[in-house]
Amino acid sequence: MNRFAPALLAMALALAGCGYHISGQGDLMPKSIHTIAVLPMPSPRYQLARILPTDIGRELISRTKYKLVGDSSQADAIFSGHVVNVSNFPTVFDPVSGRATSVQVVVTVQFAITERTTGKTLFSLPNMDVRERYQISTNPQQYFDESGTALARLSKDVAQSVVSAMLEKF
Repeated sequence: MNRFAPALLAMALALAGCGYHISGQGDLMPKSIHTIAVLPMPSPRYQLARILPTDIGRELISRTKYKLVGDSSQADAIFSGHVVNVSNFPTVFDPVSGRATSVQVVVTVQFAITERTTGKTLFSLPNMDVRERYQISTNPQQYFDESGTALARLSKDVAQSVVSAMLEKF
């Protein structure tokens, strides 16, 4: 075991000096931030206005040490956002009927976290585009609108990406 000690020591010293860190352990928030209020988010699609703040709140609870509060006057920081645009466009067409069989939804969002007492912006994503694809049945009798489930998946992806960016100091 003594013959491995120099190699282990060299490896430990190399890792200590290379800037290596475990993902998700960064924190750009000041130490005074303990509570966050997630505000409602205006959106041209009511589904996103309803589910996006909820998904972001869940992600913050599951991945950070911050407590969420409903009253922004009681929070140390305010998480605000705005859905700028929602666009749907067909991407695949049925060659026989000419009907769309696949649609892509593109959502543009903006987010910011501000310190309530000072108004200082602690984190900002000024322009984030997120895409999600969903299928459409070519048979009108079997048609089922998948856009709602696509927006639900997109909302979860946005929440994960935003909290990851916040944790990684991007």
